[in-house]
Parts: sequence; C-alpha cells; structure tokens
Amino acid sequence: MARTAKKAKAVAVATAELTADAEIRNVGDVLANVIAARPVPETEEAASVEVTEAVAASGETVFIPLNKLKKSPRNARKTPHTDAEIEAYAASIAAKGMFQNLVVEPELDVDGVGTGFYLVTIGEGRRLAQLLRVKRKQIKKTEPIRCVIDTANDPFEISLDENVTRTAMHPADQYEAFRELAEACGWGAEEIAARFGVTAHVVRQRMRLGAVSPRLMQVYRDGGLSLDQLMAFAITEDHARQEQVYDGLGYNREPWIIRRDLTKTHVAATDRRAIFVGVEAYTEAGGAIIRDLFTEDRGGFYEDAALLDQLVIDKLEKIAAEVQQTEGWKWVAVHIDYPHAHGLRRTYPQPVELSEEDATAYAAAQEELERLSAEWEDADVDLPSEVDERFAEIEAEIERIDALLHAYDPDAVARSGVFVVLSHDGEARIERGFIRAEDEQPEPKEAEGGETVIDGVRVNGDGEVIEGREHDGDGNHVSALDAEDEEPEEDGKPLSDILIRDLTAHRTLGLRLALGEQPDIALLAVTHALAAQTFYRGVDATCLEIRPTSSYLASHADGIEDTAAAKALADRHAGWAADIPRDVADLWGFLAGLDQASVMALFAHCASLTVNAVKQPWERKPRAHETADRLATAVVLDMTAHWTPTVRTYLARITKAHILAAVREAVSNEAAERIASMKKQPMAEAAEQLLAETGWLPSLMRTAQPAWLDEAQADALAETLAADEPETADPTAEDGEAFHIAAE
Repeated sequence: MARTAKKAKAVAVATAELTADAEIRNVGDVLANVIAARPVPETEEAASVEVTEAVAASGETVFIPLNKLKKSPRNARKTPHTDAEIEAYAASIAAKGMFQNLVVEPELDVDGVGTGFYLVTIGEGRRLAQLLRVKRKQIKKTEPIRCVIDTANDPFEISLDENVTRTAMHPADQYEAFRELAEACGWGAEEIAARFGVTAHVVRQRMRLGAVSPRLMQVYRDGGLSLDQLMAFAITEDHARQEQVYDGLGYNREPWIIRRDLTKTHVAATDRRAIFVGVEAYTEAGGAIIRDLFTEDRGGFYEDAALLDQLVIDKLEKIAAEVQQTEGWKWVAVHIDYPHAHGLRRTYPQPVELSEEDATAYAAAQEELERLSAEWEDADVDLPSEVDERFAEIEAEIERIDALLHAYDPDAVARSGVFVVLSHDGEARIERGFIRAEDEQPEPKEAEGGETVIDGVRVNGDGEVIEGREHDGDGNHVSALDAEDEEPEEDGKPLSDILIRDLTAHRTLGLRLALGEQPDIALLAVTHALAAQTFYRGVDATCLEIRPTSSYLASHADGIEDTAAAKALADRHAGWAADIPRDVADLWGFLAGLDQASVMALFAHCASLTVNAVKQPWERKPRAHETADRLATAVVLDMTAHWTPTVRTYLARITKAHILAAVREAVSNEAAERIASMKKQPMAEAAEQLLAETGWLPSLMRTAQPAWLDEAQADALAETLAADEPETADPTAEDGEAFHIAAE
C-alpha cells in the first residue's frame, strides 16, 4: 500500500505539472494525460487502482457530459428547487452562459471503482436548469459542463458551506440594478425577464421599486422602511411627492395610509368621470395614469383630477350644444353632479298625433314584424343573416316612430332649458324641460262673468278687451267695492255665503257616504287628488283633503340622486308626466278613460313618492317605522338590487367589530379571522371583496319574510316576480283574502 500511495502522489504531481498554465480540458483529455504520465503498473490490479485514484484527483477543472452528472445524496439541501428557481437558472444560463463551476466527486461502486458518473455536490440547481434546456431542445444531453472535482472535502460540509457562508444582495441594490439595465441597455421588461427567468410583471415591480426616491431608498437600506412601505411609495414616480408624504407621516406608517396619502388627490379609474372620458382621451390631453403594481388597483389612478374634470365638462358641453341646436331649447346647463333642478318647475312631453306618413309607416312596420315573428317563431336554427338584419331594421324604424308619439310644446321649449349631467354609470344624462322663474308665464286672474284680467287689462271669455268700465289694479270693479251698501235688484241677487256653506256641507256628507260605497270611484278620486298635486304646480284641483308630501332624500344621503334607483324612479315619473294631459281640468277624464290596471299603476306611483322611512335622531315615530317594515314585507323589498356594502357606502363608516361581524355572518368565521389583525382601512377594503356577491345587508336594510310565506311559496313568489306577473299571492285565495294577506 505504501508503494501504491507513493505512485499515486507521483501521478498527482505529474498531472499538476502537465495541467499548469494549460486550458481546461474535458475528462477524456485529462485521463489520457494522466495515464500517459503515470509509471507502468506492475500488475493489472494495481493499474485499476491507480486509474481510479487518478480520476478522483481533487482540484481538476474538467468538462463532463451533462448525462454523466447525478444528484449527490450528500447534498445538504434537502428542500427541492422550485420550478421558478430552475426557470430563472435556465434563462440566465441561456442568455449569459454558466459562470460558476459545478463541484463534483466521482461516483464509486461498492468495490470503490469509478462508474464513469459524477455526483454534483455544489450546483444541483444549475444541473437541473441544463436538463430543462435539454428538454426544450436548446442543448444536447451530452453538453459538456465545466466542473471542479473535489475529493478532499466532505461533500455534505461544502454543500452546506456554499449555502450558508454567502451574503445575498440587498433588495435595494437589485431594484436599482434592474432600473439601470432598462435605462442603460434600453431593454424592456420582457427582455430583462427572459434573461433572468422571471415574469415581466416581476421585472416591472422591481423597476418601479428602483424608481423610488434615493432618499427613501437609503432609509429602506438603513432599516427605516419595510418592503411593504417601500412598495406603497412606489405607486408614484414623483420623488418630491414621495418625500412630502414621508415627511408628513406620523407614528402610523401603515402601507395603506401611505397609498391613501399619495392618491388622495387622484381619481380612481373606476370613477364615473374616468369612465366617461376614457383612457385614450385623458392621455392624449397630457394626463398621466399611475398604477399600483403591488396591489389590485382596478385600472390605476388618474393623476390630474382637474384635467379630468375639465375633460368631463368639455364633453358634456359638446353634447349640450348638440341637444340645444337640434331641439331648440332656450338654455342648457352642464354639471358633473345632478343639480336637482334648483327648485325649477319642470314640463314634460305630451302625446301628439302622428303624421299620416309616419302612421302608415308605423302600421306597416308593426305588420311586417308580426309576420316575420310568426314565420320564424318555431325555427330551431339561427336566423339567416338577411332575416336578422331585417328584424333590426324594423325594430329601429318602430323605435324612431315611437319617439315621435310624444313631444314638448314649442312654447315650452322656447322658455325651458336642459341640464346635461354625468350619470352614476359614467354616461351623459339629459334632463329636459326646466323652466326658470323669470320665464314663467303670468297666470291670468279670473273676474266676474267669465272675464279675466291680464296685466291689468280686463278681457272677456273670447279674449276681447272690455272698455269703459272702471276697475282697480287687481281687476275689481270700482262700482262693486261698495256693493254691500247698495240694494241689488231681486232678480240678480246671489245666494248668501252662509246658505252656500250650509248646502255644500250637506253635499259633502252625501259624497262621503256615496264614495265610501264605491271603491272603484274612490280609487279614481284618490288617484286624481294625488296626481293633480304631483304633476301640476300651484293647482288646487281636488276636493279630497289629501296632501301628498315627499321628503327630499338628497338632504339625507349625499349622491343618492345619482344612483341607478333614483334614475329609474325619475324615468318612471317622466313616463307618466308625458302621458297625462297638459291641463289639469282634463285630468279626471283622462283617468276615467284608463283601464283598471293603469289607474292602479298611477295610484301606486303617486303613493310611492310619499313614502318616508328615514330615521332622524330627534324623531320619535316608532309606529311609523314599524309600518315601514310591514310595507317592505308586503312589497317583498329586496335591497340587494339597489344597494351593496362598499367601503364608501358603509364599511368605512362602522367599527372594526361591526366589519368582522358582517364578514362572519356573510362568509365564515375563518374569513373574519383572516382579516381580524388588519388596520381599519385595509380591513374595510378586504371586507368589501369578501361581501361582494353574498347579498349581505345590514339589519336596517333587510326585509322580514311574511309569516304566511313558507319556503315553497317563497320560491314560487320569486319566480312570479321574476316573470313580472301581476298576481303574487296564493292563487287559490279570493281577491279580498289575497290583498289582506299581502298587506299583513
């Protein structure tokens, strides 16, 4: 053995001398030189041992085929590399080559003889990356890999040492380096991502972090800011703004506070103004959009709120000018928020007769639509393109003529104006027919004998001026002022006031008795009283002492008039206003000519405007609120169709305990526990996402299910309401019973 050891040492020395100042060679070259330099073995057994020992010599840097490398069982890293890590290695090697050698040791069999394979002690991740490149056909499996053979050290220790005794680059250096690559080399995020095996989004994030103010980056290096806080500052690239917010921070430096302060002067992309203007128009006008690459920002933030508002106004003014030019209104006014008419009186379009030409075209279109519908009603295949196009043309023609069925009075148009505002959904909202006080026509005053006084001039029923009779400024006869002192002639003497009051009192009693026995006429009379005061201004045209009042909800909830529910109610009101006659004197005849369902619909609309379920802190109306709850149950009110709990509408205005209780009730205890440690604002934002689509409502917004409505009936009722069928009660009950039960 001593002689063998000496021979091995001599071989190692010879090998070192041969390889000094020489280029790195592959395994075959090294072995050939080693074998040539060694002494001739005395026996075949000695030759075998010497070859094995020569192959295992430490310090050699050789190229070994990739398919001859194996994972070492002595590697200290037991947790496997992730796919992302291997991908990053592969991308880096493909772009720049493999800078670091693999450290290997020869694999020996049970007899200590080399198998021809090598175990990778250091560099397993790079070996796996190269195998991935083989799989992708980028290299061959025999690709030579530069390795250093190490048999002098313990493989477990050096693999542990390689992972422990190293210092990772500070993240700040990495972020700035990515930024410098983009600026110095002109590489985009995609190219950098390909060279480093990460996604383009990750590159953009690191580049954005590299754009943080150098002052704040140094604070981050010194441990004064966490990574989450740095990411919050990266929402904008304005260094001055970043430093301003940093200097203004108090003891609470939560990331959400930093984001809030950086964006409080900006407009979210989900805002109706941003939707109305659009990204393209805003950016073309020089506006910038900032994006938060580290959280879900749903489109970013429009940086210049003033510019955005101006673009909204400009676009609304163009629409207003077109409406005024096309329709001839006296004035137009543009507002971002609906001005609630400023108390102006409003006029609505009235039914008009179609021209003979339009009436003929309307009838022809309806007839053709019915014919085509009947012809293709049972067709199981898609409509031919020409038939589908014809359907669209007919429907467009019918819609065009339908628009001609109602029109504003030309005199009203000449005196009225239009508000063009921004709707809740980011669309232009056009509200027509508002009359200012100075444009109101003076109401003529009635005088005796059917005469009227207009601007102090007395005219008869035919509009002729009556001359030669003295009157005062109010149109009263001067001779009539002292009429009580004169004895009138017997034939023309009117009934006394006392007698008139007596007779009409008896007539009122008779009307009360009769009306109470005729529900249909009572419904008509009440509907007339409500409609006369709802749709006509300053008119006392009803004998029923019913005075509908409507609470101004905009004074209780800011922005409520700009919601979808408010728009739907306004559209319903405008539809009725367009149908009722212009003169209140014709209202009774109009109502009498309606079918029962239409009268009920108008009655319901007028009654609905008087509902007031607002709870004021100083009011004590428990019975009224109980009735409101019963009313909600009777109409099966579902507030999920009109309101959702968001940060703005609810969650930011309640305590954290209430937020957690809502999430616990609507989602689960686990979900509530996940957000329990958050600060108020992020908790509210997280709760908004969790509560979305759950249909959860605060107790004040919920509708109790009627006691008579079991589960099966509830399902049937929901289907009935969805189908817009009028009857929602038990079909087996009589009309009176159904109404009574629903009212309960």
